[in-house]
Amino acid sequence: MEAMDFDLVIILSSALTILLCSMFSTSIFNYIPLNLGILPLFIGMLYGGYKTGLPLAGLCLLCDFIFNPNWTVLGLFLHTGLPLYPLLIWMSPKFRKGPLTEKINKLWLCLMPAMLLITAAPIIESPNLNLADAGLVLIVLFYILTSMFTGGTLVYMIEFALEKLRLKEQVMGISEKYLREEEKLQQVIDATPISMVSVDHAGNITSINDTMMNLVKTKDPDLTKQDVLGYPVTMFVDIMGQDYINYRIVQALQGKKLGNELIRIGTHNYYISTSPLTNTHTGAIIGAVLAFQDVTELARLRSELENVERLSLVGQMAASITHEIRNPMAVVRGFLQLMKEKSPEALDHYYRIVMEELDRANGIINDFLSLAQNRIAEKEQWHLHTIISDLSPLLWADANLRGQTIELILDERVPELSLNAKEIKQLVLNLSRNGMEAMEEKGQLTIETRLNDSFVELIIKDTGMGIAKSRQERLFEPFFTTKAKGTGLGLALCLSIVERHHGKISVESEEGKGTAFTIQFPVTDSWAGMI
Repeated sequence: MEAMDFDLVIILSSALTILLCSMFSTSIFNYIPLNLGILPLFIGMLYGGYKTGLPLAGLCLLCDFIFNPNWTVLGLFLHTGLPLYPLLIWMSPKFRKGPLTEKINKLWLCLMPAMLLITAAPIIESPNLNLADAGLVLIVLFYILTSMFTGGTLVYMIEFALEKLRLKEQVMGISEKYLREEEKLQQVIDATPISMVSVDHAGNITSINDTMMNLVKTKDPDLTKQDVLGYPVTMFVDIMGQDYINYRIVQALQGKKLGNELIRIGTHNYYISTSPLTNTHTGAIIGAVLAFQDVTELARLRSELENVERLSLVGQMAASITHEIRNPMAVVRGFLQLMKEKSPEALDHYYRIVMEELDRANGIINDFLSLAQNRIAEKEQWHLHTIISDLSPLLWADANLRGQTIELILDERVPELSLNAKEIKQLVLNLSRNGMEAMEEKGQLTIETRLNDSFVELIIKDTGMGIAKSRQERLFEPFFTTKAKGTGLGLALCLSIVERHHGKISVESEEGKGTAFTIQFPVTDSWAGMI
């Protein structure tokens, strides 16, 4: 109970008791005042201090004035214990902190002189009064002892009630803390990507986390946690796995912990483990816990990784083979040139076709080797505009031969980036020449740079015929091409370069209106490279 609530109870109950005692007060043989209102007054002052004591004292004095027909100023001091009020208020702070016996002793310490004053009041007020009767003395003594006993009993009852309230508050605090910790633990378990369920001795579910509920809902999507609690866990697993789950539960309830074992439930693969649940104090087994870990995706990734390793091996072999092919091709081309010089001019056309095809095959081999060599790019701080300026004469020469134009739109805010200049030149050159080849005469190629939040964007746009939606998704696949004599490796090589620079490449195209390739380079990577 809070201090304010307790003070309110003390002052109200004490005030009511003082009022009742004053209303029904009497006297012993018409001499000794009989009014036990002094008990709630003293107790209220000791427990409440001056904030509670002063109002109670005022009420007690007022009641004595109203209900005492023989009221006098001297009687006010004697009948109400007024001289002891300062002592009570002074003792109050230490009184509330002390043990029960100390509280009773302090009450008696104040109550004894007050009761002596009350019982001696007739003699003090009327010195000629003779109260030598032994029976009256015994009655007075009994009255004093009864008051003392009643006061001690009241203090004991108050302390007993306070102790119960404290225990209740402690139990409520512990309960709230337990509920909070239980809720927190349940949230942690629910957030765990492992399916977990606990069961009792009968194999019935006692708790289940959200991941396990998602597994259970594959049989019935409308199920909730309340629907499965108290039912056997085998009701919610595949029929083929019921015997196996039962076996593991029985083993766990016998105290045996079974480690991870791979099983298949439906179309998914799971690692399952079971452990006994024990009472931490007695060590008795109170249930079991089952944990399922879905490794279907892990198994798929492992399979894909094995395929990638095999493909990587094949790629390395292919790279070695293509590298060796270039040597005999160079020899063949050399002998073709010698044969052309000694052959009639009528055959020049055929020699030219053969050598162009050899050159095209050699170009395919070069692109393939560049793509196969997935090396780490060595980067330096470069300005993208510098690389574009270096390529401009070459690009303008190609454009003039085709009757096309080039427009450069360069954002001055673009900072230096961490780039491999040779690879970026190859990237810009490949995309620019692709754009030129897609356009007819009077076409325009636009090369634009701009700063966009944490990215620098490079846009290479043409006014060609565009690319169909069905083909855009496959543009970056090796050996896929939209050109009659294309190798299908140029854009795949561009993608590889962009990825090595931790960037992104995207394409927007509309048939009849042209195509735009957008490359995003992260600025943060460039700043990190400068530190």
